[in-house]
This record gives sequence, C-alpha cells and structure tokens, in this order.
Amino acid sequence: MWVNPEAVALKNALKLWVTERSNGHFLLQRRRGHGDSAGRITGLLVGALDTVLDSNARVAPFRIVLHVPESQLSWVIASGGTIEEVMKHWKWLDQNLLPYMAVFENKEDAAIFVQGKVKGLIAEEVLGGQAAHEDDPARFREDLVRFEQRFGLPQREKLVVHYSCCCWKSRVPRQGSLYLTTNHMAFYSFLLGKEVKLLVPWAEVTRLERVSVGVLTDVIRVHTRRKHRELSMFMNVEEVMMVMCQLADIALRRLLDSGGLTLDQALQDSTNITKRVLEEQALRQYVLSLFGLPRGEQLQEVMSCSLWTPHARCHTSGTVYTTDGYLCFSSRQEGQCALIIPLAEIVSVEKADSTAALPNPLIISVRCKRAFQLIELQQRDTLVEKLRERLQELHWRQAVIRGHEQRKKTTVSSTPYYTFCYDTVQSDEEDGSISISDKALRHTVLSNTLLSSFHPSQSDASGTRNTEQVRERLWQDHFSEFGRGVHMFRSEKIRTLVSLGLPESLRGELWLHFSDASSSLAAHPNYYADLLEKCRGESSVATEEIERDLHRSLPEHPAFQSETGISALRRVLTAYAYRNPSIGYCQSMNILASVMLLYLREEEAFWLLVTVCERMLPDYFNRRVIGAQVDQSVFEELIRERLPDLAAAVGDVSPLASASLTWFLTLFVSVLPFRSALCVLDGFFYQGIRAIFQISLAVLEANAAELSGCTDDGYALIILSTFLERVRHEDESADHAEDAGASQHLNITNLITDAYEKFSSVSVKQLEQMRCLHRLQVLQAHEDTSKDNALRLVTPDVSLSQEHLSDLYDLFKTEHFISLYWGEGVCRSAAAASSSTEPYFLDGAQFKSLFELLAPWPCGTHTDTLAQRAFTLLDQDRDQRVSFSEFIHMLDVLYCEELNEKIRLLYRLHIPPALSEDSEDSSPLKSPVLSSTRPLYVNLPNGERKSYGEQLQQMLEDLNSRKKDQEKPLPHMNQREFIQFCKTLYSMFQGESSESELFQAIGMFTSLLLQIGEARQHSDAADEQWTVSFQQILASFLTEQVLVNFLERPVDLSARICTARERQYQERAGVLMIQHT
Repeated sequence: MWVNPEAVALKNALKLWVTERSNGHFLLQRRRGHGDSAGRITGLLVGALDTVLDSNARVAPFRIVLHVPESQLSWVIASGGTIEEVMKHWKWLDQNLLPYMAVFENKEDAAIFVQGKVKGLIAEEVLGGQAAHEDDPARFREDLVRFEQRFGLPQREKLVVHYSCCCWKSRVPRQGSLYLTTNHMAFYSFLLGKEVKLLVPWAEVTRLERVSVGVLTDVIRVHTRRKHRELSMFMNVEEVMMVMCQLADIALRRLLDSGGLTLDQALQDSTNITKRVLEEQALRQYVLSLFGLPRGEQLQEVMSCSLWTPHARCHTSGTVYTTDGYLCFSSRQEGQCALIIPLAEIVSVEKADSTAALPNPLIISVRCKRAFQLIELQQRDTLVEKLRERLQELHWRQAVIRGHEQRKKTTVSSTPYYTFCYDTVQSDEEDGSISISDKALRHTVLSNTLLSSFHPSQSDASGTRNTEQVRERLWQDHFSEFGRGVHMFRSEKIRTLVSLGLPESLRGELWLHFSDASSSLAAHPNYYADLLEKCRGESSVATEEIERDLHRSLPEHPAFQSETGISALRRVLTAYAYRNPSIGYCQSMNILASVMLLYLREEEAFWLLVTVCERMLPDYFNRRVIGAQVDQSVFEELIRERLPDLAAAVGDVSPLASASLTWFLTLFVSVLPFRSALCVLDGFFYQGIRAIFQISLAVLEANAAELSGCTDDGYALIILSTFLERVRHEDESADHAEDAGASQHLNITNLITDAYEKFSSVSVKQLEQMRCLHRLQVLQAHEDTSKDNALRLVTPDVSLSQEHLSDLYDLFKTEHFISLYWGEGVCRSAAAASSSTEPYFLDGAQFKSLFELLAPWPCGTHTDTLAQRAFTLLDQDRDQRVSFSEFIHMLDVLYCEELNEKIRLLYRLHIPPALSEDSEDSSPLKSPVLSSTRPLYVNLPNGERKSYGEQLQQMLEDLNSRKKDQEKPLPHMNQREFIQFCKTLYSMFQGESSESELFQAIGMFTSLLLQIGEARQHSDAADEQWTVSFQQILASFLTEQVLVNFLERPVDLSARICTARERQYQERAGVLMIQHT
C-alpha cells in the first residue's frame, strides 16, 4: 500500500534491507531474513528479530524507497506483505512517474513532486474508502489495510475502530490487535513465530463484562455460547467497553428477532457506523433518557455553560443540550438542577452585552413572561443562529397547522360527538373479533376528569383536608418563585415536594408537565378526536384483549363500575392501539390508563399514555416486553451491587428480581394501596424509571433480614407482598387510625425518602450503560428460546439426534447472517415475517452454499444443479425461501431414512416442479451413453438364470404386497427427466473407490429401464411418450447390490458438520467478495 513518505537513513537501512530492484530514483527492497535460503548470520538475526516482535511492531517485508542521488536521506513511499503487492506499485511508478523525472533539473524538486503524487494517491483512496469519515483518515487507512490482509473478509465488512490489547489463552497473554467491525470482533497476534486469529460474530456474543483476573483489574471478558475470552491492557478500557457493547447491541437488534426493538435511523445502514457516530448516539441516548424526550429527537448542540438558578441564588455550571424541539440544561452533578424548555414555548433568544461577571450571556424568554439566563457560552453566536433557525421553522409549521384547523372548523359542526361503544356479543361465531354495534349507546369524549364525578368512599377527616391545603400552598409558593409548566426548575426542593405527595387538585397538571406530555398535547390539536373517528368500527386482536381487560382495571373504584369510566378507558386504549400497531395493547396498560383518567381529561390521559409507552418506558410494551426484561436483569445486578449482604445470604437473586416484574410493568399500582401507589407515580413522572429502581431497592432493603433467612421462593414473595400491603399514605393512616394493625403500617413518604437518600447514586447514565449490557443477555436468551422451539417442532418428525439438530440450526442461522453481513440480505428474520413460526430462512444462493457443505454425496460440478432443484422442490409456496424445518426434513431423508425414501427424493428432484420443461442443466457433465440392446440376465443363488424382466416383475409384486402406507403416487418420468436422473447418479459415483463397479451397475440399471420404457411405449397405444414409474426405478435399483450398498452406506454427519463449520465463512465470504467486486 502507499504510505505517507517517511524519511529513513539509507546507509543504516542497508544493514536490514536488501535491494531487489533499482533505477535512478526508486529502490525496491526486501527485508533481510525474509525469503533467504542461504541462512547468512545477518539474515538469520533480522529474521529472528521480526519473528519475536509482536504484530504491532513487525515491519512489512517489502518496501519501495524514493532515493535522491548523492543524498543520505530517502523516503519510504510504499510497503507490502508480498512481492506481488509491491510490484503493482513499482510498475505504476515505472509507467506514470519515471518518464517525467528527467524534466526536473533539481533532484530535490523531483523528490518533492513524487511525494506530492503519493500523498495525492493516498488522499484519493481515503476519500473513496471507509476512512473518509474518520477523525484520522491516514492512520485508519493503514489499520483497514492490515485488517483486510489478515482476515480476508469482503469490503462490505465495515471496520469501526482498532485497539492494541492483550488476549489471554489459559494463562498465556498474547499481545496483538483488536479490530471491531459492524459484524465481528477480530483479534490478530503474531508472537514468537506463531500467528493467532480470532473472529467472533457479535451475534454469538451472549455477555460482556469487566472483571479482575489476578493482578489485572480492567479485563473485558467476552462470553459466547461455547467459551469466553479475556482481553486486557487497554489504554482506555471504558471506551472499548462502550464501543463493544454498542456494536453488539446494534448487531443483535439488526440480526435477531428483537421482539419489536427499533434501531435508530442513523444506524440502519452499517456502512455509516463510525466511532464518532457511536459516541454521538451514546450521548443522544443519555440525553433522551435524562430529560425524557421523544425518541425521535436528534441531538444538535452540546455546550458547557452556567445557568442562573433562583433556588440557589447563583449561576449553576453544567451543560446545555439542544435537540430538534427542546433546549435542556443539566448541572454537572446529575439531579442537582435540570431544566427543560420546549422550543414551542420560547418567544425570543437574545444576546446581552458581556461583562466580567457575566461573560457571553444569553437570554431566553418563554410565553409565561419568564426569562432564563445562560452565561459562559463559548460558541454563543452559533447557538443563537441555530436556535433562531429552528424557531422560525417551528413557527411556520404552527401557522400551517392553525390554518388547517381553521379550515376544518368551517366544514365541521362546532359541537362534535363520537360514538365509541362495542357490542359484547360476537357477530360471527367463526370470527371471534369484537365489532361495533349500530344500536350501541353514544358516548361523548370526557372533558373532565373522572375524579371530579366519582369519589371513592372515604372519611372526610379534617386532618386530611388540612394536609391537602398545606401541600397546595407549598406548590403555589413554588410556582410563584420558579414558574409553572414544563420549564419549571427541577431541583432538590421540587424533589422534596414530590416525595411528600402531590396535591389531588394539581396531580394531573403536574404529571403532564413533569412528563412533558403537555407539549405533545399542544402540538397535536384534535389529533385524538381524529384518531377516534378513524378507528371507529375497527376490530383486531388488540380490541379483543382490551374488551377482556376493561372490567379488571381498578374494579374497586366507582369510576370503573360505571359505563362512563369503562367507555372512556375503552376509547383511550383503542385509540392508542390504532396509533401504534407495533405495540397495540399490552396488559398493564389498562391499569395505568385507568389511573390517568382519574386525574386527567380523556385527551390528556391519551397523551400521557403515549408518553409513558413511547418515551418513559421504551420497549416495555412491545411484543416480548423486552424493555421490562432488560430492567429486571439490570435490577438483579443492582441488588448484588447495592445490597451485597442480601445477595450473599440469598445466593440466587433472580427470583427476587423476577418478583419485581409487576412492580415495573404497573409502576407499583397493582401491588400497593391506591393512595400509596399514587405517590410512586408522582416520583416516576418526575424522575422516570430511576425512581422505580430506587424504590424497589428500598423495598428489598427493608425486608433484607427476613429475606436472608428465607429458603423458599414462594415464601419470599409472601414477605414482599405483605410488606407492600402495609405501606400506607399518611392520609390513609389517619383514616384508619383505629385499625388494630395501624401501628405496623409504614408511611409511603418515609419509604420514598429513604429510597432517594440511600440509592441516589443510581444515576440515569449508569442505568443506560447497564441496559445496553443486559440487553445482550435478554436478546440472546430469547434467541435460545427460539432455537429450542424450532428444534422442538422438528424433533418428532425426524431421526436426527438433538446434537446434530442443534449444530445444523447454528449452521443454518450462520448462513442466513452471512448474507445479511455481506450480501443483499433478502431473507429477514421473524421481525420481518412475523406471521411465520420460523425465525430464519434461506434464499436460493444461501441454500446452495449450505447444500454443498452438507450433502452426503459430493456431485462435483453437478452439485449446483442439484442444489437448485432441491431448493425448488422444498419451496412449495413459491416465496423464494426455505425454512429450517424444510431443510432438516430433506437432510433427514438423505442421512437417516431407508433406501426407498432416498430414491424417492432423488426421483422427485428430476420431475416437475424441481425439474421444469424449460430448465437447462448448467453442469459440464456429459450425458451418459444409454443402450437398450444389451442381453439382460440375472444369476440367482441356486444357479439358475432369470431375465431381468421376469425378476423385475417379481420385485414389483413384492413391493406392492409389502406397501404399508398409501402415499400419493408420483407422476411418471419421461425420457429427458430420466437422462437427468442418470446424470445425477453418474456424478455421485465419480471419485469412489468402487467407481468401475458402480458405473457398470448403473449401465445395467439404465439399459433395463430404457427397455421397459420402450416396451411400455409400444404396448400402450394411447400413450405414445416414453415413461417409467417410480416403482419401476426402485425395483430396478434394488437389482444392483452395488448401488444399494452405496446408498445405504452410512455417512458421518458429525464430520460433515465439523468441516462445514470450518469452511462456511471462508468459502461464502470469498463468493460474496467476487460477486461485489
């Protein structure tokens, strides 16, 4: 490859290099000791030195040097690992540069000219290759060339980053290079003359963890299903861990059935993934989680600054983040101070004069006549310009929407109502879907909260009223000082107010502001009403599930004992299922929505449900509730980390983590008394999922003593359930002060305060990092389940062992992935074909590759033709893909079935649809010479001679008498198809030790069948075409013992699988590389 010109002292270099070619300006040199057969002392020493050096310090054995006569300095301009590689550059120099060197009178000018040309060539390669978008293109290009030379993967394999590290094998460290690509983790080492290559697909990585091994404290352990590998000696282990985790997460989301997990648009095309893109995505994900922003928001500017905070009476240093629709601020210490300002609320962005006390100030004014001051903005002008551009675009969109709504009002009645009630009687016995009845009662969308109309029975204690008034007064004071709305300051003071419980009169409003659902509501006027109109009359699986769960939602509350509350809940859930069909409806959504309807208007409750499902709890309510399972895995690790004594006493903490699944899915609403659960919801809408983690840890800590002595998982669940039932709100404690067990009640405020104080170090950043790591384990666990289900489906119908089935499934999946890595990726997983129970499929090219590796009888050049016919035969529904079960059933016949079933399969491969009338045989194998004039006799054991016709007739009668199952008769085979059938048999026998006997037997076999076909053709006047039946072919085959022995000879499937596993990558990668060059 061309290298940036590097000066070398030629005099000293001659001791280590041998000049192979030279002209007036260039030298082609070979490293001493490389390729020497004479074994001189100097060459042996240099060769030994290069052998001992590791892969990072080794020097390329060939190079081209730019030499200026009568000068001690020269420049290395090209290097290579082989003489052929360097000779390409030598010929280019000889043809394109050497003729023009004589033009320069000054030799130094000629050297500068050559150096400029070489740098230009490197720049062209960089701009046209993967290195174009890297921070250091020249260095990345060198790493890319080494990676391609060492592993030989197609150019579509996108290298992301390279690190120098040490890989441990047993207790032996090997220093080398770690290459992280979009699909693989690759390690290369050359030490003491031994070369080591490791290539691990991300799809096989089940877990990544940082561990301590001996004296090494920062070791990354990479787990796969077969083994684990340990990597150490990184300069920045946190960076490496983050990149590896991100790449594995992206690969699993893209390749496996992720149950509805979405992949960011910037990461959809793997060729766009770079280290910088990964860093930006990690920061973006953190910002979205920290502030609870919509998942579609793109991060724009990130700047350090200071914000004037009234509660602190000073400027608080931190970072300002801007996205497409928000301006957010977070203090350096997470949680100390935060601010969220939707751009729709901003009136103006103005620059103020800088002073010594207030450098680069920026004033942001919002609609409620409040202003925020930012200072110490290093790029203030850029930020102001970008914000004004986005504000101008936003105001234009709002004007368009207002005009559209105004036009709608002129054509629509000013007092619309919506009919939305289901008939609970099924309209069709065969179709159990729920449909709308024309006679159903009409219900108007609620404009008030359900709590304003329905009040649960409770005592009207004066103490409760006084406490409520105190809370309201505290919040009114807070509003007057810090503002009211989404853009209120989020500080320790407001967190304390939230922990005391929100006032009933303000709860709905504050939920909307804390979650920012109010912004979505304001940005989409009449969206909910239009959605109800669209989904009216629609029926689906989601509507059936909703109807079943309606009366299970807070059944003890009077609001949901009436048709008014039930109808409102039905409308909200059905509208959301229509809005987001990828989620539809999931259990526990009804519980959350019913609580929201108590404190919010119907449209507000809908948007708050949207915010919870799509922003605050992403991936919780998809097809496999992946998000909730990931958080259970994270919670399990937090138990070990934050409650080590409990973890040590219990041993296996997974039952405790599993018990919390309901806590996370329903946000404690289904396990706590209602008033106490409302306080948890208050904290959730303010802090997000972080609050649920903290409260869950506090619950386990409060019961640590009892749980430590518990030996039964069921009893542990009883302990936790009993504890949660005793957690009461102070108002409830006052109402039930006369209860006998009131003294045992725990105040929910105390529980929440303890959770905040003891587990405040559980940060959003930590949770996001842990989620990324544990998502690998959850997705791989689902993949294992999919594999078990696939094997369970095929096991009863085949004779292959479980070990063979498992290995074949892995080969099948790998073939599917390889095409997605470097091919066109036509066949997608179950995420793209959710209607099928099969997780993976193969197209024609993929099937052909795997068929060639696993076929029991190699057919040489005829294998491609046979593979194509097998694919056509198995593709019964003509969708150009074959499932795992179809593939396995074919292999089971070839390896395990009786002789007649093997011949039946071969027969079917040579008749339609496998062999069509217009199909041509692409194999170069000549058609066999068939003759029907040979004398046909068979020698019987008793010494008698019997004609093949008489013997064949007797065998047909025996076969018919022994036939147990009445299968559908196969169509007859014409002469063209029979010739192709014989051609396949000839190709199967080539290279066999008994090749001559097999060819002689197949000659007898074909001659007999030709005579039978001719006799049938002449005897049957109605059928003038030459044909033979499957029974005739089978009987004729059985007359030749050599052929029978060949097909009944056992083939070692384990050896074929082992060979296929070794060859699959290299051969398939080579084919795809040729196809795309």
